[in-house]
Amino acid sequence: MKSKRSIEDDFSRRMVLAAGAGGVVWAGLVARLFQLQVLEREKYQAAAEDNHIKLALAPPQRGRILDRFGKPLASHRRAGRVSIVPEQTHDPAGTLAQIAALIDLPDDRIEKITREITASRRRNAGFVPVIVANELTYEDFACMNVHAAEIPGIQVEMALTRSYPRGRDLAHVLGYVARASQDDLTRLSSGMVEDEAKRLEKLFRHPDMRTGRQGMERFAEEWLRGKPGFRKLVTNAHGRVIEEIPDEKFAPVSGKDLYVTIDSELQRAAIERFGDESGAAVVLDIETGDVLAMVSTPAFDPNDFVNGISGTAYAELRDNPRSPLYPRAHGGVYPPGSTFKMVVATAALESGAVKPTDRVNCNGYYHFGNRTWHCWKKDGHGSMDMHNGIKHSCDVYFYETARRTGVEQIAATARKFGFGEAWTLGMTGARGGLVPDPEWKQRVMDEPWYEGETLNFGIGQGQLGVTPLQLALMTARIANEGRSFKPKLVGVGPKSDGDGVLDAPLDAEIMQRMKAGMFGVTSEAGGTAYRSGDLGLGGPRLAGKTGTAQVRRITKAERDKGIRKGVNIERELRDHALFVAYAPADDPKYAIAVVVEHGEGGSSTAAPLARDILHFALKNDSRRKPVYGKTASITPAGAGEPT
Repeated sequence: MKSKRSIEDDFSRRMVLAAGAGGVVWAGLVARLFQLQVLEREKYQAAAEDNHIKLALAPPQRGRILDRFGKPLASHRRAGRVSIVPEQTHDPAGTLAQIAALIDLPDDRIEKITREITASRRRNAGFVPVIVANELTYEDFACMNVHAAEIPGIQVEMALTRSYPRGRDLAHVLGYVARASQDDLTRLSSGMVEDEAKRLEKLFRHPDMRTGRQGMERFAEEWLRGKPGFRKLVTNAHGRVIEEIPDEKFAPVSGKDLYVTIDSELQRAAIERFGDESGAAVVLDIETGDVLAMVSTPAFDPNDFVNGISGTAYAELRDNPRSPLYPRAHGGVYPPGSTFKMVVATAALESGAVKPTDRVNCNGYYHFGNRTWHCWKKDGHGSMDMHNGIKHSCDVYFYETARRTGVEQIAATARKFGFGEAWTLGMTGARGGLVPDPEWKQRVMDEPWYEGETLNFGIGQGQLGVTPLQLALMTARIANEGRSFKPKLVGVGPKSDGDGVLDAPLDAEIMQRMKAGMFGVTSEAGGTAYRSGDLGLGGPRLAGKTGTAQVRRITKAERDKGIRKGVNIERELRDHALFVAYAPADDPKYAIAVVVEHGEGGSSTAAPLARDILHFALKNDSRRKPVYGKTASITPAGAGEPT
């Protein structure tokens, strides 16, 4: 039997061993806690946050488009929206039925959303919300917010929507934005490596992302788009968002603002002056080349396209006989009629085929070969020199002048004025028209050029086709007496590298003769637009040239019986009315071209309209220095320098 001391010694040893073992365990625990809480704190904190903090893609706010004086032409507004996150709902049909019980949701809309949800799951993009309804009324937004917790997988929020405050005023200049189609993604990702293309596609799948489809919105896509970021969202165990944690590190970078050279007030005044007429007008600053107005009317409302236009609404626009989708100012091609006569006169003087004092007798008709060409004045103008030929717009004078000059010389001179070139200026839809010549006809039609065609060319008819923008460029070159001229529409933004400079040599003395002829049109007795010369500003006058472009052939029988006009003929068969002008006549600042479709008379319809637009421009000084040219502080951050 052990002694009491032996028992105490055994107990002491066991206590020491137990204490040592406990100490080792506690030391291990402390070391492990130190490792977890200190050495590996960031690692496990990030893992813990991943369980309840999600990074949701945050698209950038698109840059604004502003006019020359800083007035917004394309900006943003807040609007209520409800969407579904496909991966958060197991019964999309049931979810949509619940939403439809609360707000108006048409059957065709439900079918479309169902297809989008199926497509998103197929491409493993179930995390991307699918928009159910945009532009919610206040009542619908409040109702959806109240019931949001009861419907799994839905998001109810206020979102930024692209907005065009001026509506139709600048639709063909600005274009519009829309959800990116597969064709858009292919175009936008062209030249990118695979990873970049995938990131871009993921960005544009977000319901808040839009891409430019036409006009300046498409041209300046990269400038306006910005860079995406992330929203830091706190979620519960069921994945529902509880709150958002602000974090500048993840904030998206907004797109840059784009300034255009247009004066939106002048644009509005011009559109109002057109009223119900269809047509186009372009106003240029003769000194700087700035486009101050670019009117195409009628037009569409770009706001209708932002969240997707219905097939019915689009069909109405597409099938409208007045063609509101047609960008007339830079994409509409028309016969220039008598506005082209200054080009013919310039070509004649440049080539030496005609002298200014050479006279041609006008009896109201011109015989050539076995055909007869008629003057617009049935009884004729009598003996005409060049000045009076322009002033009275005598067709017979220009038949003979064109015949002596030849088609090649006229075509070459026309190109000096900018005809035949598509002036995009940062817009889509620009067309170059056509300056025909023998080489073109042989190549395209496999036919020789006939001299009778040169006569039609001489009065701006036949195969010749021009845009209102080109007519304005011609007028500006005449007004500045042939000096170099570069038109521009972008004030601050990406450069439009596809457009050139009009710097082909034009003789200043010849241009002075053209100006004198145009002044005679509006300010000398017998001029075809004498009544439109006074600008109503107590002195300044404009100088211009009328034009009437036929859209049908007038038969001999109709000519003998009397040419039908006005209400006696269908609208689509009436002539186009044209007028080009610059003002003031003695110190040119503005150039303008106006086309009124089926307006019949250049002097009666187009000239008064152009006069009123120039009156507004001069009175309000539309060409005054733009805000982006005054101080650097006005240029938005990151917007770069004026082009």
